[in-house]
Amino acid sequence: MMADHGELCDEKEAAYCMNGGICYKISSMDSLSCVCSESYRGSRCEHFQLFSSSPNAKEAGLIAAVVIVALLILAMLAVVIYYVRKMLKARKQSQQNNHQEYWRVKSRV
Repeated sequence: MMADHGELCDEKEAAYCMNGGICYKISSMDSLSCVCSESYRGSRCEHFQLFSSSPNAKEAGLIAAVVIVALLILAMLAVVIYYVRKMLKARKQSQQNNHQEYWRVKSRV
């Protein structure tokens, strides 16, 4: 940890770290560094980190990805079924119209 190589900041510099982070001076680099509390991350402890309730975050991510892919496949399948049925209905209607015209008697006027 970088704090092992530094000294605690004085009172003016202590405000450098946010959200309860502990400020350290790194004398070799003439810079400030923060050691953040468990819930925060970032160079100045500015980012709140949400923790996953799952013991294995990768497993939860994989499950979410599988569900999303399955939903996308179902949506695509629904669109394909819709257009196939629409084409079949149009073809059937076209055949009925052709069949009716074939048997119609034309006048000789």
